[in-house]
Amino acid sequence: MSSADVTVKLPTMGSDIKYPDGVGLELDIPNAQRPTALRTTAAFVAGVVVTLTAVAQYASWSGLHLSTSLIAVPGTPEWHDYPAPSPTNVFPSAFPSDVGYPGPTHPGAEPGVAATAPAYPLHSGSAHLVPPPHFAKGKGKSKKDKFDIFRHWGSLSPWYSVEQGAFGVDSSPEAPETCQITGVHLLHRHGARYPADVKSMRGPSGFAARLRSANVTARGPLRFLNDWTYKLGQEGLTPFGRAQLFDLGVSMRMRYGFLLKNFTAANILPVFRTESQNRMLSSAQNFALGFFGYPLDNQYQQVVTIEASGFNNTLAPYRSCQNNADISKAYRGISPSNEWIAKYLQKAVRRLQKHISGIELNAKDVFTMQETCAYETVALGFSKFCELFTEKEWEGFDYAYDINFWYGVGPGSPLSRALGIGYVQELVSRLTQTPIEIHNSSTNATLHNSVTFPLGHSLYVDATHEVVIINVLTALGLKSFAETGPLPNDYIPEGLSFKTSQIAPFAANVQFQILSCSSEPGPQIRVIVNDGVVPLNVLKGCPVNQHGMCPVDAFVREQKEHIRTTDWNLVCNEDWEVPEGWNTTGGYPDWI
Repeated sequence: MSSADVTVKLPTMGSDIKYPDGVGLELDIPNAQRPTALRTTAAFVAGVVVTLTAVAQYASWSGLHLSTSLIAVPGTPEWHDYPAPSPTNVFPSAFPSDVGYPGPTHPGAEPGVAATAPAYPLHSGSAHLVPPPHFAKGKGKSKKDKFDIFRHWGSLSPWYSVEQGAFGVDSSPEAPETCQITGVHLLHRHGARYPADVKSMRGPSGFAARLRSANVTARGPLRFLNDWTYKLGQEGLTPFGRAQLFDLGVSMRMRYGFLLKNFTAANILPVFRTESQNRMLSSAQNFALGFFGYPLDNQYQQVVTIEASGFNNTLAPYRSCQNNADISKAYRGISPSNEWIAKYLQKAVRRLQKHISGIELNAKDVFTMQETCAYETVALGFSKFCELFTEKEWEGFDYAYDINFWYGVGPGSPLSRALGIGYVQELVSRLTQTPIEIHNSSTNATLHNSVTFPLGHSLYVDATHEVVIINVLTALGLKSFAETGPLPNDYIPEGLSFKTSQIAPFAANVQFQILSCSSEPGPQIRVIVNDGVVPLNVLKGCPVNQHGMCPVDAFVREQKEHIRTTDWNLVCNEDWEVPEGWNTTGGYPDWI
């Protein structure tokens, strides 16, 4: 044996752990040759150390807390790349997907819960997710025991069926007794995703970086931070997010499967749309798997539009709106939401600071801990961060998202209506079976042809982002969402009409139902957001209706007026400044 030093390097669990000042974790046994007994002892000690490291890492996953210096620096990234780039046991010919002998099969009748059932299936939204113990439902009869933390995460909430009457119409989504559903236009958001700011110093990744750069010691409720690693990926769907869209596809097939009979009769296939962004394409594919089942071949056609600057896209209109890059126009919600965050988290900052040294917490840090709770839960199923906050603080977190979205992309934004108007143009085109004549917004003339934008279908499905859903609802003129606006930044209004957790959560869905009713003259339309019926009588020509219906011709007339009075070029391309103190509930720069 050589007289060189023997170095035993400890493995990390799926990541290259970086330690302060470049120090690596290792055991050095210097200098001379060792007798057999000493070499055996060294090997034994190294094995014990490796085992302890693995146990410490496992403990960080399972919520255990071990006092050992071998645990990684808090906030260290821990990412697992699957599948392996070149697995050694791949033999496709040995694993054929079709070996014959399928047995006798024949399809049954298509389901149609929305058309035939006496009640509507409600969606809880939280399957596979574990809440913190003190917020677990069913533990008592008080209001607090009924608090659902998953419904207080703003746009990070999983979608769920809102309560009947939540948006002002005391009706449920199934067809009214005298009506039949003849068509559905579905606009849905992607499923739960990882954070979008991994490379920046914002959000959960930024908080993890703060911990890594500090010599942190945590105690009490924060002691889990001592061995906490950053396990979140970037932007793609989480496993739960994939399940959300698969489940949404199943749900929509159960509700509206009977509409497929129209396609069979016409000898055509449905055409669905999504964008090229990874989470958007994955969402559309998982939705299709739930709706049609595997294999997807010859069951539908998927349009994938390019989501990038320089390409018109109604499902990502901000990409072609120049003024959307101006923080004073497009991100007006940041400042008021930060003011609210500083107010509602004052006590939480002081409370949590008592349990950590080596870092001075601020409201931004504590808000990010709340965000990390939501992101970890929809990615990993559970998060220790969720246990740190009270019911009131979660209501404050939810409202911070409301403020940000209201002024940033909703009725309080000067850009919102213009950003949503392209989809409104497409909706009118489909409802009237008339091609768009002038492409003067985010519509893409290249894709508006009879193949990729067909007319006369009874089922359309488009995948988009939460901001676009809010843009579209604003552009449609559905003023009931804006009743309690503008939103204050120092308290939560009673009966808040604009709640992002209800309007645009992960896998949010907007159903435009087309109905034929014996009790109404002509075809009717309803707008249903996450199973909540939205009142249409706020639109000129739409009467008050107990089921939220409006004659299609009246609805179209009002939308054409919105299209006529919305100037995309003015809003997105011309140079203007928002007047100091200006506010709106219509999503348009009405001072110009």
